[in-house]
Amino acid sequence: MSIERFFIIANRGKDSKQELSRQICEFLESKGKACEIAFTEVERQNMRGKLRGNLDCLLVLGGDGTVLEAAHLAADTGTPILGINIGNVGYLAEVEVQNWEQALRRVLVGSYEIENRMMLDGFVTDSNRYPYPGAFGHALNDIVITRNRGLQVLDFNVIVDGQFLNRYSADGIIIATATGSTAYSMSAGGPIVEPKARLIMLTPISPHTLNNRSIVLSAADRITIEVIPPRNGKKLSAECVFDGNGNISLHSGDKINISSSVRTTHLIRLNQRSFLETLHKKISS
Repeated sequence: MSIERFFIIANRGKDSKQELSRQICEFLESKGKACEIAFTEVERQNMRGKLRGNLDCLLVLGGDGTVLEAAHLAADTGTPILGINIGNVGYLAEVEVQNWEQALRRVLVGSYEIENRMMLDGFVTDSNRYPYPGAFGHALNDIVITRNRGLQVLDFNVIVDGQFLNRYSADGIIIATATGSTAYSMSAGGPIVEPKARLIMLTPISPHTLNNRSIVLSAADRITIEVIPPRNGKKLSAECVFDGNGNISLHSGDKINISSSVRTTHLIRLNQRSFLETLHKKISS
């Protein structure tokens, strides 16, 4: 099935005058395709209601952060995403900006594959197990529990499928997908994983212990992070963050419940090179 409509989302700092966005839009319209630029926040939110799954394509001009934004916009629609890298590190945005026309010509003739990436769901409940209004989010890369000010150490219990796993004292913890293994989790010392794998990784952030190993769990596991009241009666200063956005303030006794999502991010893949080749290129550059 051919793609008929394209929506362009650009990093507003890197394509501030929409020059590249308009150039791509004009190219697609010359090929008989519909194209719309969603530049402002209102335009992007309105675009969400227009998406028609695999009849459409989200073109993302930016780096991985902009691709994550697009993934959240398209999460419930099944719309595929093609990232054109005008950022720094592009694990998700695989097309380099100088090759955009060649890449789009391949998309127009159907010479591409769709790669499905697992996402996470997370919701916060208070100490009485009541969900907070709006305290829900999903993530393609990771859900992070972290302090939000000061040098406070966080204490929390990790429970998997109802069974106690471990207690941590740390700056926080990262719950990541395989896609997120090359993001914050990697910076915190977590393993790099083939991105199509279905699994969940737990990586503590600067743990106050000699054991700082990541734990890799099945995608079927259900994880609960229980926030323990701070020592010496101090006020808790922590939050839960979904893909670097959607912050939810946390209180003592809160629980963050995390599981694999029914949502999936669909990425258009053009390159035939393996993940290891891509990884080697990024690491050695």
